[in-house]
Amino acid sequence: MKRIFADLHLRLNPNDTEAARSIINKAAALGYGLVAVPFSPETREADIEQLRGICKEAKIDFACRVDLYPRTKDQLTHLLRKLRRRFEIVCAVCETKEVARQAAKDRRVDLLSFQSLDYRSRFFDWAEAELASSSLATLEVDVKPLLVLEGPARVRLLSCLRREVSIAKEFHVPLVVSSGVSSELLLRKPREIATFSSLFGLSEVSALDAVSDNPFAIVRRNREKLSVGFVAPGIRVVKQGGDC
Repeated sequence: MKRIFADLHLRLNPNDTEAARSIINKAAALGYGLVAVPFSPETREADIEQLRGICKEAKIDFACRVDLYPRTKDQLTHLLRKLRRRFEIVCAVCETKEVARQAAKDRRVDLLSFQSLDYRSRFFDWAEAELASSSLATLEVDVKPLLVLEGPARVRLLSCLRREVSIAKEFHVPLVVSSGVSSELLLRKPREIATFSSLFGLSEVSALDAVSDNPFAIVRRNREKLSVGFVAPGIRVVKQGGDC
């Protein structure tokens, strides 16, 4: 079966329509079948629909995503309660250990993101992976830092990523590899993104899954949950009324 590729972290400015259109068209030309764009919790629905329309014109599927930056676990819980049914993908950016632990065990979180370049502020460890393995959380890795960093900083980041990916594999935590870019010049073909994944220990098949099967699984699961008639996984209301 032919793979369909996805980039779940394409950073676009919804207020710059022409730049967004150019990047989306480039992503479609490079072979992506789906892109997800992160929005802030305050984003207007009109801005989301505008980008959805641009993607439709480019014949590329679009998923709306929210990136949460909570400082405490209580703040994360509040944001999830408020926003979970508004967005197709929810990413928790884990900047403290408290938030990382809560995000890993909360089934409303789709993606765990550790964006710090300082290994002391990256909290994906064995305890984190064990919690994530019992929920629906997926570890997301952006390749943008690998494209822009040089020298010792890049080596240190690769060392962190190898350790985190190894832990994720040990606990069967799914992995998604995204671009994390906001510039057309930094966009890469999906198979090139998968090739970058080999730098931190993924096999060829696992790397391709991280830019195709794994991101699509998240979007499909959440679209089902957000659809009319959803009751629980595998249970839907198909008809209502007195003649049921």
